[in-house]
Amino acid sequence: MKKGNNPKVKRTDPYEALKLEIAAELGLLDQVRDKGWHSLSAKDAGKIGGIMTQRKKNIK
Repeated sequence: MKKGNNPKVKRTDPYEALKLEIAAELGLLDQVRDKGWHSLSAKDAGKIGGIMTQRKKNIK
């Protein structure tokens, strides 16, 4: 096996669908799809995380 030929493994997030749903509700879905999650401001990412936390509590 050659060095440096490690396959790239995409991380899977069990809450990815929920994050996308919330991003759409906040009007951030186009930005996420075009530029990725890293393009969000800390404020917007925090909003998504806060709403996710609330919804996860309500589910349980």
